[in-house]
Amino acid sequence: MALRPARAPDLPMTALRALEAAGRLGGFAPAAVELGVTPAAITAHIKGLEARLGLTLFSREVRGVVLTEAGVRVLPKLTAAFDALEVAQTALRQEASPLSLTIGTLPSIAQLWLRPRLAALEATMPGLAVSITAMEAPPDTRRDATDLTLFIGSGGRDWLVPVAAPGWTDGPRLSDATWVGDWTTWHRALPGEALPGRGAGPVHSLYALAVEDAQSGRGVLMGRLSLVGSALADGKLVAVGGRVPMAEGMQVTIRRGSTAARRVARLLTAWIADADSGR
Repeated sequence: MALRPARAPDLPMTALRALEAAGRLGGFAPAAVELGVTPAAITAHIKGLEARLGLTLFSREVRGVVLTEAGVRVLPKLTAAFDALEVAQTALRQEASPLSLTIGTLPSIAQLWLRPRLAALEATMPGLAVSITAMEAPPDTRRDATDLTLFIGSGGRDWLVPVAAPGWTDGPRLSDATWVGDWTTWHRALPGEALPGRGAGPVHSLYALAVEDAQSGRGVLMGRLSLVGSALADGKLVAVGGRVPMAEGMQVTIRRGSTAARRVARLLTAWIADADSGR
């Protein structure tokens, strides 16, 4: 009677996740941020895994850690395995809650464009439950629970237009850290038009804060029409200069191909196109 060979004991999942994240991100500190633990915990996991295997996975150098040749060979397999595991977990979640999905997007889009449209989105699809995750850049792995992303990309379309509170006459030029160069872009496109405002003002880390400052009369903001269009329509802001077209705008990307994700993607894309055609 043939006997099945004994199965080798599984390696600790937390240690494998630490190895994969540190190798992919190039260090223990960024891996700790992604996994929500301390760098010391990542170090402990890696050391424990190396001791258990009798194999050096990282070279400790003055500027940080570098994967050894063995680590380099194993990393793609680990990354693929964890990506596949996340896909399987997502499929299970979708089976349990087929009308639940998560949209990852810029904080500015989340606050000024997407959130005001959630009620209409959910009314169009009864039972839909949308969660919004604000992030500064699209996720680079399948390791998150994002079904759709909504980010600024080339090939879209938007407009730059300086905006201020009704009755505004003077004040600094407001900016946000991400699009601080919009003032220069606008002025280069309209060299004959004077820059509104009297010099550089506050630079906010969140675009929505800059919009709030403009609405309260604290200065003039170089607005992106997709994000300030509602405030212009409501009379909370007024245009104080000409419009400049941009060869970039909001774009929807499907990351999980569920039926709900595809339907929501079509709706969001149609709303973006409708807004663009009405400008």
